[in-house]
Amino acid sequence: MFSVIVVPDGCRGPEQRERQRRLEPGQTLRFGRAEPADAGLPILHPDVPPAAGELTATGAFWTLSNFSRDRTYAVADPEGDGDHISVGPGRADAPVPFEFARVTLAGSGECPGFDVLAPRHDYLGYPEPPGAAHTESGEPFPVPFPLDRTRHYFLVLAALCEPRLRGGTGGEAAPPTAGELAERLRAVWPGVTEADIAWNLDYLGVKLRLRLPSTRLNGRRETRESLVALAIRFDLVREEHLGCLEGQLV
Repeated sequence: MFSVIVVPDGCRGPEQRERQRRLEPGQTLRFGRAEPADAGLPILHPDVPPAAGELTATGAFWTLSNFSRDRTYAVADPEGDGDHISVGPGRADAPVPFEFARVTLAGSGECPGFDVLAPRHDYLGYPEPPGAAHTESGEPFPVPFPLDRTRHYFLVLAALCEPRLRGGTGGEAAPPTAGELAERLRAVWPGVTEADIAWNLDYLGVKLRLRLPSTRLNGRRETRESLVALAIRFDLVREEHLGCLEGQLV
């Protein structure tokens, strides 16, 4: 299974999947102003070097090499609190720790670059004795469906599951639409759009390893239904998690 998704500018929507680049562990992708060899990523901006760099996928993260002699590239977490790293000229295989990253290749004009997603960003869990909540004991173990509850995608998943968790039944009503989810989340995510919701639903499908349907309306409903079923079945979202919809930490 691929471990890194490279999203060129303008290709973030679910309908643009075919223009995104998916890399399996060990695969590399070169990028630059000149057309890179081996189906690389062209970035047609005058401030980008002809051969700008290369990224390499691993299991749970990726590395960035800077081919430039005089430019520093910035890699920022767009959902973090200013988290970023700098990759200086000539730096090879700099590890990037972010699940979401924006790579900026120049500081002038429109700041050309691209986004990189690492959906296999893994976490460890800890066994809990019966009746003793949040008590760490024993050796940690890999979480089968790792989710970061500080991310926008968890807000979307929590809002998607809210009707079921508050007493609804799965067969009586369709899951909330992208528009309904956007309206529900606007208080804690100002400026959220239906496109943001659609993108996060698509990303959740990738991260939780669902078989993604087509991008037609019925396919999007199928994705929402599958996400709710999986999240409820494996306790990925529980009723106590719904506090995040009111701005509470979980």
